[in-house]
Amino acid sequence: MPEIDNPPHLIPPHGGYKDLKSYQMAEIVYDATMVFCNRFIDRRSRTHDQMVQAARSGKQNIAEGSMASGTSKKTELKLVGVARASLEELLVDYQDYLRQRGFQTWGKDDPKAVAVRALARTANRSYSTYRPYFETEGSEVSANAAICVIHQTNYLLDQQLRALEQAFLEEGGFTERLYRVRSQVRDGRRKP
Repeated sequence: MPEIDNPPHLIPPHGGYKDLKSYQMAEIVYDATMVFCNRFIDRRSRTHDQMVQAARSGKQNIAEGSMASGTSKKTELKLVGVARASLEELLVDYQDYLRQRGFQTWGKDDPKAVAVRALARTANRSYSTYRPYFETEGSEVSANAAICVIHQTNYLLDQQLRALEQAFLEEGGFTERLYRVRSQVRDGRRKP
């Protein structure tokens, strides 16, 4: 049997999370939540800590999942799911903040919500693009802007989870890849 000229790597390229739109948006959510909580939530309150930790968890779990993906697609799927769940928890915190204070929650088609969502299409997808919403506006506008950004991030994470699920079903995980590569080496189809 002929040898494989370009054999697949046992551990494929992985990481690269900073290029993921979901990670970029989660980083904006984290930075915005830090500013929001420091401005509008008592730093000694459990809510302050929980909101910041939920935002951090959203961002960090995307990074950790991306780095784990080389050896465990199962772990990547799990961690991206944890990121999604953390941001859902944070979303509810912002919604509670608005409801408990009798503030308006922007609808999806509210012009202010549309304006915030449009910022995600800018070339500079970073916190600085959203800075005025969190550093100069009042808490009602800031919370609503955060909700918009979280919805966008959650949408991206839902898409990412579907793609990861499909790839796992089609390609398997590390154990299956290990078996295929070892079989190829054993059968003499691949140089050791």
